[in-house]
Amino acid sequence: MPAEPAHGLVDQTAQSSQAAAGPGKAAADAVGAGSGSGVKSGAVEVRRSARRRRTVSAYREGDRTIVLLPARMSAAEEQRWIAVMLEKLAAQESRRMPGDDELAARAARLSEQYLQGRAAPDTVRWVTNQNSRWGSCTPAEGSIRLSHRLQGMPEYVIDYVLLHELAHLLVPGHGPRFWHLLDSYPRTERARGFLEGVATAERLPHLPAQPGE
Repeated sequence: MPAEPAHGLVDQTAQSSQAAAGPGKAAADAVGAGSGSGVKSGAVEVRRSARRRRTVSAYREGDRTIVLLPARMSAAEEQRWIAVMLEKLAAQESRRMPGDDELAARAARLSEQYLQGRAAPDTVRWVTNQNSRWGSCTPAEGSIRLSHRLQGMPEYVIDYVLLHELAHLLVPGHGPRFWHLLDSYPRTERARGFLEGVATAERLPHLPAQPGE
């Protein structure tokens, strides 16, 4: 039985290759996923089915994006539809992203669950001026700021960054006492690995698509 989508589901009817062309070749090339059943490319996994005739679907499953395609679809159509569905998922997730008030409520729940409610920030908000850090806090002001680059990432990653900054309200450095506070969060290592992967990917050069891709 397939896993339930973790972050929403988007569907679209594949009427023709022209209808699929939405974002254009440049966007499709940037995806770089190959054809075939169960083919993975980075965080995108393509699953083809002979039972699918016209519908294309996509959803998040953990750290991956699953794209469901008809088996008859050509490689070029596959590239275009992956780009289309990634854009639709991103738009859906941006509408679902919590505002500052909801982010503050989320921080309060995390503090209660994992820090016995001892971390009580005065403000928690999104900011757009943090491109080298995922989050920051100022203990003297009781303020926490999360980078807008986290928007659209899995919820457990956002929760980890929030909890990380909440812990800094109690312990300023990254010594053993600090990491002990995060021991109770079960996805600390997974979230750190996800963020390290994103940071590494951002530093890699963007290679041009190979002929035939």
